[in-house]
Amino acid sequence: MPKPPEVLQNHTRDGLEPLPELSRMSAETPMLKNTGPGIHDWIVTGREQVRAVLGDARRFTTRPPADSEEESRQITQIGNPLQYDPPEHTRLRQMLTPEFTVRRMRRMEPLIEKIVEDRLDVLERAGQPADLMRHFAWPIPGLVGCTLLGVPRDDQPELARNLDLSRRANRNWQLRQAAVNAFDGYLARFVEQKRRDPGDDMLGMLIQDHGADVTDKELVGICASVIAAGMENVAGMLGLGTLALLDHPGQLELLQEKPELMDQAVEEALRYVAVVPIASPRTALEDVTVGGQEIKEGEIVSCSLLAVNRAQLDDADRDEFRVDRENVSHMAFGHGIHFCVGAALARMELRTAYAGLLRRFPGLRLAVPRQELRFRPPLLATYGVEKLPVAW
Repeated sequence: MPKPPEVLQNHTRDGLEPLPELSRMSAETPMLKNTGPGIHDWIVTGREQVRAVLGDARRFTTRPPADSEEESRQITQIGNPLQYDPPEHTRLRQMLTPEFTVRRMRRMEPLIEKIVEDRLDVLERAGQPADLMRHFAWPIPGLVGCTLLGVPRDDQPELARNLDLSRRANRNWQLRQAAVNAFDGYLARFVEQKRRDPGDDMLGMLIQDHGADVTDKELVGICASVIAAGMENVAGMLGLGTLALLDHPGQLELLQEKPELMDQAVEEALRYVAVVPIASPRTALEDVTVGGQEIKEGEIVSCSLLAVNRAQLDDADRDEFRVDRENVSHMAFGHGIHFCVGAALARMELRTAYAGLLRRFPGLRLAVPRQELRFRPPLLATYGVEKLPVAW
């Protein structure tokens, strides 16, 4: 059994696979106390225990851990609902939820199909081998998010470039900060313009329906969350979900023979990949007993969604990737009041992109040996593959 600090550092993961220690932790110590270094006091890997923590917004907060209440408020990302507690979270969530209903997302479907087809054209023109992440996985959710908000098409490339620079772990601090400032600065000007001329896009509708109840800073934060979080998570899923299919040629062939399985395949990919392996840390607001263990007020809890999605599935074949799996159970979109508000949109993007990719390139395959693939640093919030060279 690894010591707690080691678990925190590597998230018990190797490529797509959880290390054996994760399954043992889930079975033997689903509530693990961290007595070593690191900011997290508890590692939770049990399904019921994770549900108990993530589902309790009264006794756990998602606000960033800090040495004081004032410092926590200062570093909270304004407008990001994930870092808000009720009643502020409730107010923002009630504004956003109507903009992400399944019915409204269906109106986006023709647009998403067009974006996917355009990126498939770009991928094909790039020639073989081509990096699926660069030409396909990263651009799609960025373009969808920008269009959803109403960002003018001519502004989208520069906005995406600054977001890309701001997310890269290997960039120096000054360059990353300059990109962050440029990204935030554009969104601030964009919100000001939308106040004057709202339009019928998502941001315009928020302003028309709730303009007096939401500040410009909150609107900037909402825009940043929609674009950045959607881009990171959906792009990660497009890359890793495709890799899971290529790693399992029998399942890839089954999905190509039976495209009606696509909805099930998307849910299975969400479960199997766990692109967000660790939920946002929760801090106990009072002493809480979970799974027979007492979490003290102020202690920080890390919940493993990878463990829940993989090690805690009841099926005997839970570590297998099966596109025809029925009633897939996972927490890929979280649990409780912070369940991802954009889940319907993300599912639509994944379903459309996977289907288009397999239809256009039925002979899709890796263009490099599997062992040459490099994955994103495990301490980043979203897991993924850096590059995915493919041929067809």
